Amino acid sequence: MYLTMFLSSVGFSIVIMSVWPYLQEIDPTADASFLGWIIASYSIGQMVASPLFGLWSNYRPRREPLVISTAISVAANCLYAYVHVPHSHNKYYMLIARALVGFGAGNVAVVRSYIAGATSLTERTSAMANTSACQAVGFILGPVFQTCFTLIGEEGITWKLIHLQLNMYTAPVLFGALLGVINIILIFVIFREHRVDDMGRQCKSVNFEGEGTEGEEGGGLDQDTEGNIDHVAVVAINFLFFVILFVFAVFETIATPLTMDMYSWTRKEAVFYNGIILSVVGIESVIVFMVVKMLAKKTGERAILHGGLLIVLVGFFILLPWGKKLPNIQWQEIKNNSIPRTTPTEMLMPVWSLQAMQPPSNHTAEPVGCPVTQSWCLNTPVIYLAQYISSDILIGLGYPVCNVMSYTLYSKILGPKPQGVYMGWLTASGSGARILGPVFVSQIYTHLGPRWAFSLICGVVVVSLLLLEIVYKRLIAFSVRYGRMQEENC
Repeated sequence: MYLTMFLSSVGFSIVIMSVWPYLQEIDPTADASFLGWIIASYSIGQMVASPLFGLWSNYRPRREPLVISTAISVAANCLYAYVHVPHSHNKYYMLIARALVGFGAGNVAVVRSYIAGATSLTERTSAMANTSACQAVGFILGPVFQTCFTLIGEEGITWKLIHLQLNMYTAPVLFGALLGVINIILIFVIFREHRVDDMGRQCKSVNFEGEGTEGEEGGGLDQDTEGNIDHVAVVAINFLFFVILFVFAVFETIATPLTMDMYSWTRKEAVFYNGIILSVVGIESVIVFMVVKMLAKKTGERAILHGGLLIVLVGFFILLPWGKKLPNIQWQEIKNNSIPRTTPTEMLMPVWSLQAMQPPSNHTAEPVGCPVTQSWCLNTPVIYLAQYISSDILIGLGYPVCNVMSYTLYSKILGPKPQGVYMGWLTASGSGARILGPVFVSQIYTHLGPRWAFSLICGVVVVSLLLLEIVYKRLIAFSVRYGRMQEENC
């Protein structure tokens, strides 16, 4: 299951840097606006698929949705490798391929629900942290794999018999397809259904293909599932999870336009330096995932979630512009032969997806600074680099804490009941946040500036903290709520 989670995130990030040049090569009619749709299609596909696969896993052996979803991802990656073959509408084939890869990634809900059902309360936080760490490592290593495949070059090797071009654009997805096939084999060979109650006693489950456990252990599940799920707590965690992923998507997306406006960086410099920063933040997140497992045993998940949100709030508060110094203004008009600035549509893309959109070095010098067309540039103080770096560190610390604690609390609130559909909705809310976050940046930041953008983000996080205070006592494990276990930081 850890491998499945890892491959799901690799499937998203392994081609993200090469989508734009590949899209331009196969379909010259495609523009940056269409690229935004291709990037978003992954999250849209995952948002649609997550509840469906979750529902499937509630009533059938989990091996079924896991194999089918992974097979869809494999097929979608193969389709991506062949989008150059049709004579027209190639960009739409790429859009379909990326949407299907996202649809296959809906198995994240099945993975989370399996882990929730296969662990006791004391094991849950550690298992969820490991899962999130595998996901984070996948996001980090995806672009690394892509970089390695650039050694093949744009020409690569062509097998005319099967119309296959193996080059720097298709090799990553074919590698992803190979990993998917290996994953399917492992699901058949190694994966087995395993279900325990909150205290770790093995239980019967509808997911078992065989007779399951017999006797006293097998009958324990019906007794332990008596009682209703606290849907107020469920909705609250879904909202909190949406906010957590929303603010991180904003943080991830705003990096390039913010640093170009504030520090007069060229696009190439912004992508390079922010790529380094985001890589460091990714490594920081993996370390936090590991540390938070031990910390949760002492303080409990609710307190850590509260602390994580506070850290995120401070991180965005630091980004508010202070002082009197204004950013350098880009007064000159953009000539026909000059390099265009980042458009609002390009803001819909993570920083590493802009890697391959760099201008050739022999072009006219790229205009830098805060463009006068953004009226707020004339009266908004500069955000100092120290503010930006400090914010990156804090958000890189707070986000993984909130991510793990949300999943852990959610699974404990649901208890021994089947969690597939509920995990599907949680995953869908996260996917929705990753779609809306960049839209927020492109609209609010571009037209109103960083002061409004970060003030609104701070307001959203404050509302989340107030909601957490209101439902704090309800965010307890199902077994604790019904008196079957005592609360020991769970």
